[in-house]
Amino acid sequence: MILGYLDPIAFHLFTKPVYWYGIIIATTVFFAYYLADREATKRGLKKDTMLDLLLIALPIAFIFARAYYVIFRWEFYKGDFASMIAIWDGGIAIYGGLIGGFVVLYFFARRRGIKIIKLLDIIAPSLLVGQMLGRWGNFFNHEAYGEAVSQQYLQDRFIPNFIIENMYIDGAYRQPTFLYESLWCFIALVILLLIRNKLAQSEVFAAYLILYGVERFIVEGMRTDSLYLGSLRVSQVLSLVFVVGSLIYLIVLNTKYKDRFAPYDEDPRIIGKIVGNFMPLGN
Repeated sequence: MILGYLDPIAFHLFTKPVYWYGIIIATTVFFAYYLADREATKRGLKKDTMLDLLLIALPIAFIFARAYYVIFRWEFYKGDFASMIAIWDGGIAIYGGLIGGFVVLYFFARRRGIKIIKLLDIIAPSLLVGQMLGRWGNFFNHEAYGEAVSQQYLQDRFIPNFIIENMYIDGAYRQPTFLYESLWCFIALVILLLIRNKLAQSEVFAAYLILYGVERFIVEGMRTDSLYLGSLRVSQVLSLVFVVGSLIYLIVLNTKYKDRFAPYDEDPRIIGKIVGNFMPLGN
């Protein structure tokens, strides 16, 4: 397949450029919302609950995602406010967006009287959809790539030609790390959807953190544009924390509190001393 080198600008609307990055983000939001809304309806949440959450969480998540990126690249952005807000040029951090989204979700759930873990379990597959599709925005922006490799290296791994052509950046072919993450998130999404109804409350979201965290730790080590805190790649540190923390949580859950959790598709019944937003188990 031959498409040539892709322009980040899809078209112009009244002389204003419309970027592929924005189109992909908008498409991603639609599919992620659709999946979460369907599941929320099946789980008995009121109509428009997910829409209300989306309208509040989305802008705040973007602000957090951009702020996270700018903070860890402060030497580049300081003194240039216009560049700080130029989100259309790329430069948003998934983990920053997740942090912002979780803050909103916490207060939203408390205000609506919804169990936090119920919302987290519902949105877990949608987060994978967002990460799976959103990475293609990086592709069109020619960013978030890996170390230099040969063209033959990419061809030997059956990577389509149109991707190889667009991985020629700064005078060299690059590892298409966006593609690795997108494919991994697709596989993780299929796994999560297949096993979801076999899991207990809260295990769905924990499984998401493990599946995504392992991938992000590996792929982040291949990238050339990582955000650093000293000599540490920030995303690798967070991934390790999420994976280890989730594994410990699941071990404790399935050894000490196994009988206290309802299946995923039932109302939560865990005792409140683990997470305050669960319904207590009745006698």
